[in-house]
Amino acid sequence: QVHLVESGGGLVQPGDSLTLSCAASGRASSVPVMGWFRQVLGKEREFVAAIRWTVSTVADSVKGRFTISREYANNTIYLRMNNLEYEDTAVYFCAARRASDIQRTTSLYDYWGQGTQVTVSS
Repeated sequence: QVHLVESGGGLVQPGDSLTLSCAASGRASSVPVMGWFRQVLGKEREFVAAIRWTVSTVADSVKGRFTISREYANNTIYLRMNNLEYEDTAVYFCAARRASDIQRTTSLYDYWGQGTQVTVSS
């Protein structure tokens, strides 16, 4: 079992930056792929970014603004979000996958955190 806890969400203004963290506990070594998804109330959860070792991928909607990274020493991943836009407002979820290939589909992830709210507002 893997337990994921997100942190770092908050209220920011357009153009600001924010870094989300997700700490994995339990059998963290069993989840080579970790990632971020986001969800707006009433809409489907969407892929944001994922990482396995040094290989990462991000959604086109955030490319050039968001960066995902992972610290294996403390089983934590980060999502650095720059130049935030109103459309980035959502609940951001951390996810982990037991298989070793990076995927963008929510149903292919095995573990989920509770989410952290990011609100971009002036």
